[in-house]
Amino acid sequence: MKNDTRAGARTNVALIRWLTYLMFMMFAMTTDSVGVIIPEVIRRFHLSMATASSFQYATMLGIAIAGLLLGFLADRIGRKSTIVLGLVLFTLDSYLFAAGDRFAYFIALLLVSGAAIGIFKTGALALIGDISESTTRHTSTMNMVEGFFGVGSIIGPAIVIRLLGAGIAWQWLYVIVGTVCASLVLIALLVRYPASRRSDVESVNLRRTLKMTRDPYVLGFSLIAFVYVATECAIYVWMPTLLERYHGSATLLATYALSVFFVLRAAGRFLGGWLLGRLSWAGVLTLMSGCILACFVGSALGGVGVAVYLLPASGLFMSVIYPTVNSKGISCFEPAEHGAVAGVILFFTCAGAAIGPFAMGLVSDSFGSPRYGFYLATAYAAALFALLAANQLRDPARVRLASRDLSGLAAAHS
Repeated sequence: MKNDTRAGARTNVALIRWLTYLMFMMFAMTTDSVGVIIPEVIRRFHLSMATASSFQYATMLGIAIAGLLLGFLADRIGRKSTIVLGLVLFTLDSYLFAAGDRFAYFIALLLVSGAAIGIFKTGALALIGDISESTTRHTSTMNMVEGFFGVGSIIGPAIVIRLLGAGIAWQWLYVIVGTVCASLVLIALLVRYPASRRSDVESVNLRRTLKMTRDPYVLGFSLIAFVYVATECAIYVWMPTLLERYHGSATLLATYALSVFFVLRAAGRFLGGWLLGRLSWAGVLTLMSGCILACFVGSALGGVGVAVYLLPASGLFMSVIYPTVNSKGISCFEPAEHGAVAGVILFFTCAGAAIGPFAMGLVSDSFGSPRYGFYLATAYAAALFALLAANQLRDPARVRLASRDLSGLAAAHS
C-alpha cells in the first residue's frame, strides 16, 4: 500500500511539472510574439515606435500589477485555485481578440491578458517551491520551466509569420493559444496538488506582500531581474525593426534572426538546468552577462552589419540568467511566502519589460533610428554585468540559501 501511495505521489508530481511547463510554453507564444506583431501594428495604425511599444508594456503592466497586488492569492487561496482562476481569465480574454479591430481595444485586452498571466504565473512559481526538495533542485526546475517558455517563444512568432503569409490577421494567434489554454484548465482541475504550508494564514494578504518589497533579498534579486529583462526585451521587441534596414550577405539570417535568438535561448535553458547543478550559479551568471555585454558592445560599434550576427547569438548567453535569479530569490524564503515573493519579483520583472523597450522607443524616435535605442540597451547590459559581478564577489544570499537547504525546501510537503 505504501509503495502504491509513493508511486501515485511521484506520478502526481510529474503531472504537475508537465502542467507547469505547458503553462509557460503557452503564454510565451503570445508575449514573445510582439517583435513580429509590432511592425504590422505600426503599418496598420500609423504609429510611432514609442506608441507601438505599448503592445509590449500593456501586457507587462498587467502582469506587474497582478504580481504585486494579487501575488498573495497563491498563499491564501491555494496554488490550484489561483492557477485555475488565471487560466480561465486568460482563455476568455484570448478569444476576444477576434472580436475587434481597434488599437485601444487590443491594448485593453493585453492588459487583461497580462493580469491573467500574473495570477496563474505566481501560482505556478509558488507550486514549484512545493515540489522542490532543495534550492539546487528548485533552480534546475526553473531552468526547465523557462526552457519550455523558450519553446513557446519559437512557436508563437512562427505561427504569426505563417498567418500573415496566408493573409490571416495576427489576432488569430490568440484564438489558437486560447484553445490550448482551455485544455490546460481541464488538466489543472483534474491534477491533485500537494498541500502547501501556511505559517500564519491571517498574514497572507496584500499588506504582507507590500512589506516584502522592503526585504533586501527580495529587492536585490528584483533589481537584477529588472535590468536583465530590460536587456532581453531589447532583442525580441526591437531587433526585428532594427534588422529591417539590413542589406547584405546575411539577409536570410536577418529574416529569421528572432527565431535564431529564441532557439538559442531555449537550448541554453535546457543546458543550464544541467550546468547549474554542477557549477557555482553566481560565477555562471557573471560569465554569461559578460558575454551578453560583449554582444551588445560589438553590435553598437559594428553597426547593423555586425548586429545581425551578435544580437541573435546573445540568446545563448541570456538563457540561464532569469530563471536562476528568480529561483534564488524565491528560495531565500519559506514555502509559505513563495507566492508573495514571486509576485514582487514578477512586478519588477514586468516593470523592466515595460520600461526598457518603451525608453528605447522614445530614444529611437528622438534620433530617427532604432540603432540609438540599442545604444541605450547596451547600457542595460553593462548594468546587468555590474550587478552580477558584485553579487559574485559579495555573495549576499549564500547564508540564507544554505539555511534553506539545511531545513529542507520541501520538507513540509514530503
